[in-house]
Amino acid sequence: MRTGYQWQESGNVLILSLHVQPKASKDEWAGLHGERLKLRIKAPPIDGKANQYLLKFIAGEFGVKQSACSLLTGESGRDKRVAIKEPLEFPACLNIQ
Repeated sequence: MRTGYQWQESGNVLILSLHVQPKASKDEWAGLHGERLKLRIKAPPIDGKANQYLLKFIAGEFGVKQSACSLLTGESGRDKRVAIKEPLEFPACLNIQ
C-alpha cells in the first residue's frame, strides 16, 4: 500500500481526497486545500450534476472509463473521496507514480 496526504493506493484502487470547487471558470487542479487536493470544475452544484461531471473529469485525467470511478464520500459537500480502479495515467501535477 502506497500513501500520501491526499491519496492512497491499495492494490489496483487509487483513492483521492479532494476539495472540489464547482462552478469555476475552467477545469483545473489547483494545488492543496489543507490536506486535500483542490480541484476546480465548471459544473454547477445542482441536482448532483457536479458529482457526475467530477467523475467524468477524473476518468479522463486517469485514463479510465467513468464506470471505474466512484464517489466514496462527500455527495453533498465539497470535501470528497473518489476511488479510481486501475488508473492508467496520472496527472503530472499530482506527483503520483
